[in-house]
Formats: sequence, structure tokens, C-alpha cells
Amino acid sequence: MPYDVKLPDIGEGIAEGEIVRWLVKPGDAVKEDQPLVEVMTDKASVEIPSPRTGTIASLNAAEGAMVPVGSLIVSIALAGESASPAAAATVAAAAHGGSRVSGIAATVAPATHGAPSGSPAGAIQATPAVRALARELGVALESVRGSGPGGRIVAEDVRTAAGAGGAARPASSPAGAPAAPGAAGEEERVPLRGLRRKIAEHMRRSLSVAAQFTFVAECDLTDIVAHRAQHQAAAGRANVKLTYLAYVFRALIDPLQKYPLLNSSLDDERQEIVIKRYYNLGLATNTDDGLTVPILHHADRLSLFALAREIERLSQAARGRHLKLEELHGGTFTVTSTGAHGGLLATPILHHPQVAILGVHEVKKRPAVVNGQIVARDLVNLSLSLDHRVVDGAVGADFLYALVARLEHPAEWLTPGDLQ
Repeated sequence: MPYDVKLPDIGEGIAEGEIVRWLVKPGDAVKEDQPLVEVMTDKASVEIPSPRTGTIASLNAAEGAMVPVGSLIVSIALAGESASPAAAATVAAAAHGGSRVSGIAATVAPATHGAPSGSPAGAIQATPAVRALARELGVALESVRGSGPGGRIVAEDVRTAAGAGGAARPASSPAGAPAAPGAAGEEERVPLRGLRRKIAEHMRRSLSVAAQFTFVAECDLTDIVAHRAQHQAAAGRANVKLTYLAYVFRALIDPLQKYPLLNSSLDDERQEIVIKRYYNLGLATNTDDGLTVPILHHADRLSLFALAREIERLSQAARGRHLKLEELHGGTFTVTSTGAHGGLLATPILHHPQVAILGVHEVKKRPAVVNGQIVARDLVNLSLSLDHRVVDGAVGADFLYALVARLEHPAEWLTPGDLQ
């Protein structure tokens, strides 16, 4: 009997995961601890390793499917057992009727005579979205050569086959049916899955639950720009990438302590405001997969240089998909930076259930009035989004202006210990 692999319990409070990407296919030989599948949870994207050495007998969940913890996801034929395509198809067909695990038969299929070169016998490697496109364009996948990893058929392969005629035949429209809005090749459908799906879910939930508003203030960073330039060489010797964001994180602690409502969350079920006496700052980070928010835990205990190191480390880990689960939860307040192309301002969406998020925009020389004179200064706009159910506008404004005051006068709070 094949060894059944079920979706493990991969984190506290996680009840299900999304099958983002299979790293194996039926018939593949696998070793113990070899990654089998990439799964997205509410907390992170993780790879599930093989618990045994053997051969993949069947994949029991399609890419994009939401799978409850404890559900069968893959079967492995151990030494001395066979992994026949027919058995794989039977497992897929039986599982296809499940309530949450859908589209399984599209992942594994019975052997097809004359399978194209590049597709392993017994499996047509194509996602449900690609199969839907093939049906729309009248393309027989058995006749398509896959150009994706491991011979996987991708959308462009289907479109190429549809344009070639002969082996592929566009589906005819019923008499009187309206023409399609775009010719073949003019549109592309990308499945909403993985991190992109989680971002969509979290943003929609945040906007539907919280009463969000944004307050914006201008801040003069001229003294911080000078401080950074003065200590750039020391930062380089300490292997520190000293960014303006590190100064913002360092400056935030005092205002958060003075205005604790901004370092809180709202427990909607119990109708309680939960004020946090610890300071775990979220760092909204842009990655190839979408926005990820790793957490700088206990940021109040870190010096300027230490914060800069953590910002760089977590940013690289997020982009390289190396974040640990504990580095993605427990945040109390979030900072998002729009970088060099940040424009004048934006309205960040709360990282629910947090009640505040700070947007930091482009630092740029602009004219300012100082002592009655128009001079060039290094200015930045800060946009603070708040949950009005917890934080009133006056409190939010007081908090933001307290932060501005610190950023405009860094000599009052930066110490020699910050440069370590």
C-alpha cells in the first residue's frame, strides 16, 4: 500500500493551507526530506518535505486548492511497490468529490497514447487554469509539447498550439452568441493564489472590518540626512546598510509609549482593546510574490545599527522566501516604505487587527521656509492610517507630530550606543 502524506499541522491556529506549487509529479523518485509541495498558510509559505523515500504514486490536491490540515495530499509508493498511472487516476477521481479539495483530476490523469515528448507518460502536467484555457481555445492537451519545468504545459504553449491550427481547433461559438471580448493571445488569466490570494483576503477583511482613515504630515529629515552621511563610513565598517527606515524605527518607540492606543489591536469578538506593552514592528516588504510583513520583535531593545541589520536581514529573507513562521506574526504596529518612487503620499491599509500603519515616502530636497528664508531641505511625507474605532483623529495627529519632532531633532535621542 502507498504511504499517504497528509497536510501536517504547520503552525498554531492554522486550519488549512493552499497548494501553491507541486515540486514533484507522479512517477518521480523522491528521497526522505526532499521538498514535495509549497503550501501557503495565513502566516507563511512553507515547503512540505517527504517523510519517506520512494516514488510518487499520486498527487491528491490541485494547485490552488484549499486543503484542511490532516487531508491526504500525496501518496508515495515505497520500495517494492509500483506507482501505476491508473492507480493515481483512481485516487484522483475518488478525491475529486471532496468539499474543499477540488480540481484533483486535473493534476494526475490516466496514461495517454502518444504523449508528447517533454510530458511524462501517465500525466499531463497543466494547472486547472491552463486546462480551462485549452478548453476555451479547443486545444487537445495530449498534442501539446510543454515548455514549463518538467514538461509542464503553460498558457503560452496552449496559445501557440491554438494559433498553429491542425492539432488545435478553436472552439466554435453557438449561433447568435456574442463574440469573445478579445482574440486569442490578447488576454491572459493568472490564477489568484498563494501570497497574492492571501493579500487579497487580508486587505478585503481589513477594509470591511476597520473604520480606516489617513492623516498626513510633512517632516524635515535634513538633520538625519546629515547624521547618516556622517556615520556612513562607520556603518560600512560594521557591515550595516544604514537606511532612513532604520531611523524611523528607532524614533517610533517613544511616541508609541506615549500614545499606547496606536500599539494596540481590537478584539472584535470580545469587544476589547488590547494594548500591547511590547513593541514588535512590522516591516512591509515588496517581494516577487507580493507584499510580506516580517516582524522586528522587541524593536525597543535595539540600537540604530541593530535595527538596520534586522531590517536588511528580514528584507532579504522575505525576498528569498526564507522567513520563519515566528518572524511573521506577533506584530503590534507596521511601517511601509514606498521607496525612491514613493510619490507625495499614499493611504496604507491596516494590517488587521493592528490599528495603525505608517507610510514613509520619498526623501527629497524641496523648498522650505526656515527662519523666514526659503531654503532647500530634505523633506518627506508621512501618512498614518488608523482604525477610527480605536484611535480618534486628534490622538493620531498628536502621535504623528511627536514622531515628526523626534525625526527633526535626532541629536536629542541618538546616543553613541546607537552606532553599535
